[in-house]
Amino acid sequence: MSLLGIEVGTTGCRAIAVSLDGTVRARARSDYSVIVGPGGTRELDCATVWAAVREVIAEIASKPRHDPVKALSVGSMAEPMTPISREGHILDHCILGTDSRGENYLPRVEEAVGRQRIFDITGNTPAPDYALPKLCWVRDNAPELYQNTWRFIPWAALVTHLLGGASTCDYSLANRTLLFDITEARWSRRMLDACGLSAAKLPEPVPAGSPAGTVAAPLARELGLSTDVRLVVGGHTLCCNALGAGVDDSHMAAFTLGASLHMMPTFHAIPLRNMMLANGLNMAHHVVPGLFVSFFYNRSGGRVLRWFRETLAPLETREVQKRGASIYTTLLAEMPEEPTRLMVLPHFAPTGPPAFDTRSSGVILGLDLSTSRGEIIKALIEGMTYYFWEGQDLFRQVGIRIDRYRATGGGARADEWLQLAADILGLPVERTAMLDTAPLGAAILAGAGSGAFADVREGVEALVHVTHHFEPDARRHAIYEERLARYRELYPLLRDYLHSLRT
Repeated sequence: MSLLGIEVGTTGCRAIAVSLDGTVRARARSDYSVIVGPGGTRELDCATVWAAVREVIAEIASKPRHDPVKALSVGSMAEPMTPISREGHILDHCILGTDSRGENYLPRVEEAVGRQRIFDITGNTPAPDYALPKLCWVRDNAPELYQNTWRFIPWAALVTHLLGGASTCDYSLANRTLLFDITEARWSRRMLDACGLSAAKLPEPVPAGSPAGTVAAPLARELGLSTDVRLVVGGHTLCCNALGAGVDDSHMAAFTLGASLHMMPTFHAIPLRNMMLANGLNMAHHVVPGLFVSFFYNRSGGRVLRWFRETLAPLETREVQKRGASIYTTLLAEMPEEPTRLMVLPHFAPTGPPAFDTRSSGVILGLDLSTSRGEIIKALIEGMTYYFWEGQDLFRQVGIRIDRYRATGGGARADEWLQLAADILGLPVERTAMLDTAPLGAAILAGAGSGAFADVREGVEALVHVTHHFEPDARRHAIYEERLARYRELYPLLRDYLHSLRT
């Protein structure tokens, strides 16, 4: 048998079928586009996304005939909630977390409940990304749609339900609504009452990896699946991503090097909530039972390297692409071996925790006529990694220990980047054989929930294999420790000036 893991993202969905010994039997991908409307509204056409999901399932089902899919699970973006009828029909587009509609409801909720109390209940602070403000907006601006909606449901749960399974969602997805009680693992009556929403319009929260039924026979035949494929509750794509990298125990952290950069440590016990809030940190359920996670991120990430490529190396990029090679391999090879003398404030996009600054800007300091292109690209990566060293220290202050990192995402292919991360963070960084870790994490949940594995940890042992290990260089780490003190001075010194440039 093989396990099917699906990832539903903002601009596309991916799927893999993997056998129980870890052999990848098939891969598939289908893309779609965000609908950007007047005033910057951002939505997805849910019918288009559902068609893309069916397309990748059918493509996968057509391949491993000798090792057919017997269980599937889905990881997805967390915040968008799709309105569906009791009959399971999609009623409208879903609003993305990056859409600002509904943000005016947040001050009212914060005034009614209190910032600390909201954090105590949900593990999060009010922000426009969450589902809460979007649901309030729909209720007041599209009352007929709200009235006709049976459930507002996140994508991983929606796919499972449309395939014939239960209309349940896991805790990691529920946590991104700002309506979920992280301690009690249920919808919070206090939060619902504060914004006038009803739990009746939300899916039942259950642990990730719970059985959710089987694929409906007519749909199974249409997609080319057998009629006994088991459905298993999936979760938040970042949590599935971490699970697919083998982050299944405390003191580990996923380090995702993609368009954005993410650090996600895991822990068993919830730290002191007031300290978490003071440090700008959040907390949520992992898809691994009994584990919690926190999301620390920087939205610059790979976008900065793409800017560097297009601005400072356009000719080389075209030439390298003609040869079918990677321009990033070429550019990273230009980096000097030693730490650079440059200093970068990596605020090229709105920052994540702890400042959540939308008015700052990226800064490169220390340039002179001898500065090489390789120094600049290395300094950009150094600056982004300093940002996460600060996050690592914030986690340490609240008692969340990190002993090692598992790298994921496209940037994890670059040995130079992972060694630099180990040197700066002062901890081992590991890379696994498969970098499609989000769909792999969903496949592990499918195996655990269907009984193919005793639990997710057995699934990790079978399907996740570390292939590269990067130890920090003690000498370079000592140099970076000295540089960190200078880095920490940058933002306080420049914040007001950078803000003034935006006015």
